[in-house]
Amino acid sequence: MELSIVIPVYNEEENLEPLIRETTRALAPSGKSYEIIVVDDGSNDKSYAILTRLHGTETRLKVVRLRRNFGQTAAVAAGLAHAQGEVIVAMDGDGQNDPGDIPALLARLDEGFDLVSGWRFPRQDPFWSRRLPSSIANALISWMTQVKLHDYGCTLKAIRRDTAKDLKLYGEMHRFIPAIAYERGARIAEIKVHHRPRHGGKSKYGLARTFRVVLDLLTVKFLLSYGTRPLHIFGLLGLLSGVVGLLLAVFLTAQKLFYGVDIGARPLLLLAVLLIVISFQFVTMGLLGEMIVRTYHESQDKPIYAIKEILEARRTA
Repeated sequence: MELSIVIPVYNEEENLEPLIRETTRALAPSGKSYEIIVVDDGSNDKSYAILTRLHGTETRLKVVRLRRNFGQTAAVAAGLAHAQGEVIVAMDGDGQNDPGDIPALLARLDEGFDLVSGWRFPRQDPFWSRRLPSSIANALISWMTQVKLHDYGCTLKAIRRDTAKDLKLYGEMHRFIPAIAYERGARIAEIKVHHRPRHGGKSKYGLARTFRVVLDLLTVKFLLSYGTRPLHIFGLLGLLSGVVGLLLAVFLTAQKLFYGVDIGARPLLLLAVLLIVISFQFVTMGLLGEMIVRTYHESQDKPIYAIKEILEARRTA
């Protein structure tokens, strides 16, 4: 199998049939062997009935039905797990991603990249509720992960199989796929793709989702930068807290001994003691984190590196 198209859907009964038809039409000229994997994320409309009917006529269609609505990240993860293609393309099920952009993604991927992400341009969404929060989030994610992309929220991506199978997705982390793949050594590219207005159904996105994204960003930043060395972050915070607390304690002690200043009722004394106690707590958290990380990697025999390829030595007689 050369290509797998993964489409997570939730209550998209009006968009499924035209989207499958468009995708088939877009891939026909390529001559590639492909499959279309639609993951029904617990839809409560007619989506699954439509998919069942389409499955009877479209031989390349595979339908994965989840028991309930687990969220887009879980649906994407399920699609990646069941994909058999050497290249996996993920796209939204609302029809706003254009299947006609898939050949351009594949062409860019053939230039030596491991993941090519779409940049929706121009965006066909309301400015205040969708585009402005998205722009702020993209800038923040790019700054914190050091993977500079214009559009982290675009589901349309082409990923090589070995890169996709190495992804572990939780929470709302499907939008951080480029950053997670980059941390594992993948080469990342971005191209502009069409973004079309939604013609049917209702959007599942809103401002409330922005707060969850920010929380997941903190998780991703920690995992990318300190996932295998938690003591480096907790220990640093502990040392900074301890040094400031110790300096305050020395300052107050000097005032008491040499100038007879009453320090018993001063808030600064409480702050010094608090900072010193917190420093011990941070260092202890870091040490516990180190033990957990080592247990995690050693118990699963999980390496802390990712190999791209190996050129074996040529033996001579």
